[in-house]
Amino acid sequence: LTYIGELLSAVKRRFITLFDGQLTAGNLKPVAFDHEFIAILNAIEDQNERSQRAKRTPTASVETSPYIGGQGVPDATSTVTRKALRNRKQKGAKPTPETIAAKTKKGKKEQRVWDNGRVSEANMKAFDFSGTADGDSQPESFDHLMDASSMGQRTADGYYTVQDLQGRAPQGHPNLESDCASDSNEEGIGPTHATAAVSTPGRFISFFRGLTGQRTLTDADLVPVLGQMKEHLIAKNVASHIADHICQSVQQSLANVQLGTFQSIRAAVREAMERTLQRILTPSTSMDLLRDIDAARAQHRPYIITFIGVNGVGKSTNLSKVCFWLLQNKLKVLIAACDTFRSGAVEQLRVHGRNLRALSDNAVVDIFQRGYGKDSASIAKDAIATAHRENYDVVLIDTAGRMQDNEPLMRALAKLVAVNSPDKIIFVGEALVGNEAVDQLTKFNKALKDFAPAAQTSRQIDGIILTKFDTIDDKVGAALSMTYTTGKPILFVGTGQTYTDLRNMSVQHVVQSLMDQ
Repeated sequence: LTYIGELLSAVKRRFITLFDGQLTAGNLKPVAFDHEFIAILNAIEDQNERSQRAKRTPTASVETSPYIGGQGVPDATSTVTRKALRNRKQKGAKPTPETIAAKTKKGKKEQRVWDNGRVSEANMKAFDFSGTADGDSQPESFDHLMDASSMGQRTADGYYTVQDLQGRAPQGHPNLESDCASDSNEEGIGPTHATAAVSTPGRFISFFRGLTGQRTLTDADLVPVLGQMKEHLIAKNVASHIADHICQSVQQSLANVQLGTFQSIRAAVREAMERTLQRILTPSTSMDLLRDIDAARAQHRPYIITFIGVNGVGKSTNLSKVCFWLLQNKLKVLIAACDTFRSGAVEQLRVHGRNLRALSDNAVVDIFQRGYGKDSASIAKDAIATAHRENYDVVLIDTAGRMQDNEPLMRALAKLVAVNSPDKIIFVGEALVGNEAVDQLTKFNKALKDFAPAAQTSRQIDGIILTKFDTIDDKVGAALSMTYTTGKPILFVGTGQTYTDLRNMSVQHVVQSLMDQ
């Protein structure tokens, strides 16, 4: 009973009230209290029942907002809007075109009609969404894939050549006459003086301060200056050990050299450095690919070029740029899709092939592919056989990107080269890398040598394409590092995203950028 406590308290109070005198006197006799107890019990029970009925009575309903999916309480604006819409409906507002359209029932979707399971000619026209609304098909534009201002030139004998890499005006290079004039009043140069002269970072003209006049250069004169030059080359993205070797070479060439009467140490070191850089960057082998292709055509065989490199440097993109250049020279090109590892590699080449055919009149460029997961060496071999049979002039072999430390993939590359003996092996590398470029080239060459069959003469990289050259400003040190490491020429540099963004590397441009402040 929930009211037992209240009942006992009430009984106690009533009992004490009636029999207080007897209790105090100690005169304890049986008393008649049953009638009083029943009266108290009935009163307590009635009170408890009334209290229970009051709890069961529901409270007045309160209007609540509908659930809105946890997006928070609706704001005042949305509430007012809903009320306005309800009032508008109740008042019979004039219907608007929007409300009329909303009330109009959509017709039942018409079922497609098939004739014996085949599409009729009428339905074919209905299903053709390739044209415009009036039925006239608009040809796809490919103009954005080439830049007319970047097109190359035709030589006197009809060959199409790409543009040379354009240099910039020298910055921070006063001429030698002003060098001599500014240095004519200086006195003595040694390690302490030279170090103080080059304390301002970033200013190339402070590298080579010295006296004019007849004197013999010593290591004490050259070491501080060439130390600053080494730091300058490293800042230009030249690999550190290559910058060190070049500075040592310049030091040896200037040791015990007697300066002219009006020649400064700065001018002498600068001239020696420029000569050294030009010697390294000037190719020692032929770079005339078109002449080599003509020689192969005279032998009634295709000229084979294999593109190799690490992942993500743009091998397929720059292969397509080279293909555009070849197509401008009216050559038939077959692209061998030997990247059987990267998803989408074959489809990427198909898109390039379609674009190149659209950009060049009467262009013949086809894709040879066998899908994914196949042996790349066998695919290249079949592509070359097809090129022989169908009289293609050039075969461009696109290979999978691979890191230089991945031995299984490097073995597969060496096998492809050994089986197919390409005329040119072109390494595609980024112009953004520094020391990494040396590591990549060294290990690719080493893998081609170490994993070649014993009965065959090992091959090496024959040339280089530098990509993303438009993103590095004057930090062209990767070109120097790669050429110094391999002794092979840089055939082209990539300078953009269109098929015409391919340039011949200018030795003078690279030297100027390296010597610039």
